[in-house]
Amino acid sequence: MAFLADTLSRVKPSATIAVTQKARELKNAGRDIIGLGAGEPDFDTPDNIKNAAIEAIRRGETKYPPVSGIAPLREAIARKFKRENNLDYKPEQTIVGTGGKQILFNAFMATLNPGDEVIIPRPYWVSYPEMVAICGGTSVFADTSIDNGFKLTAEVLEKAITPKTKWLLMNSPSNPSGAAYTEAELRALADVLLKHPHVWTLTDDMYEHLTYGDFVFKTIAEVEPRLYDRTLTMNGVSKAYAMTGWRIGYAAGPVQLIKAMDMIQGQQTSGACTIAQWASVEALNGPQDFIARNKAIFQGRRDLVVSMLNQARGITCPSPEGAFYVYPSCAQLIGKQTRAGKVIDTDEAFCSELLEAEGVAVVFGSAFGLGPNFRISYATSEALLEEACTRIQRFTASLT
Repeated sequence: MAFLADTLSRVKPSATIAVTQKARELKNAGRDIIGLGAGEPDFDTPDNIKNAAIEAIRRGETKYPPVSGIAPLREAIARKFKRENNLDYKPEQTIVGTGGKQILFNAFMATLNPGDEVIIPRPYWVSYPEMVAICGGTSVFADTSIDNGFKLTAEVLEKAITPKTKWLLMNSPSNPSGAAYTEAELRALADVLLKHPHVWTLTDDMYEHLTYGDFVFKTIAEVEPRLYDRTLTMNGVSKAYAMTGWRIGYAAGPVQLIKAMDMIQGQQTSGACTIAQWASVEALNGPQDFIARNKAIFQGRRDLVVSMLNQARGITCPSPEGAFYVYPSCAQLIGKQTRAGKVIDTDEAFCSELLEAEGVAVVFGSAFGLGPNFRISYATSEALLEEACTRIQRFTASLT
């Protein structure tokens, strides 16, 4: 009898974490490495949020919290959904977890039986199918393409739905592509979902506040209220508030589902860190003006990276609507050779040789289910991004 669970054979390690760790190791070994794999803002957490955490410590807010979150935070979450998304949730319809990952995991654990299917648009965040597999479900991948902006269409969604479909998992703006769905695009998907009342929707809105230009963010339960009773709307403080290490995610949905997730969390981790929760109360209730400032910086970085990558031989890079990633294609470079005679036969090989030759760490697109592409996080300084893109231009020009 094997000691380790069979489940592990269905789960792959995170490619994004692996790339970040590899870049860190090479840097520690003395290599000149520019790491563009990490999915976190390079901004510091705002002072008012940090001060709220310090004050919570001084007040003695260091005991076990309620499993679903402290009351002030659940109230703040309900207000946030009303203020920003026109969604009416009571505090008891909300739940707080240790990051968005736990929210997603608990939702799947609470609802998936063997054979249940989860529709995941491709490319996808690397953790989605692994979570589904751990929870006993089956991932059904719905393909998108660079030609339609990496967005799921109504026609593709319709074909993906079966009697076994339990969830549609939406991520807008998207990791890895940065694609964000307009109200009209969500309406088309909602019209399909209305025809299939057994299908629930889980929306990962973690990058909600990071959209650019004139784009207006919408979430699907806001666009179609008739989906409200079968939608779990997930968000968190990680990206917009530069609080990745505080590990706070949250969601709102039907009470029955929230109670089931609460039960699982109670036996898994119990409540999230009280100090981080009080900081999150301030994040949601406090000043929001810094978000616009950070967005403007991110938009400038996006424009720089898109422009420079499209000047690199063999690279095609669309301009995404949101998040802080680009997802360029390297299809024209497949089959080329490096100066050392190595053949670029996959996007993984492209990224590996780029790291070896120029010290630029990016994540290969096949890890997100769709290649030949690669993901760049532009959550770093313009100076580093310009240098990294210059190196990428030099590398692609060297291929024969």
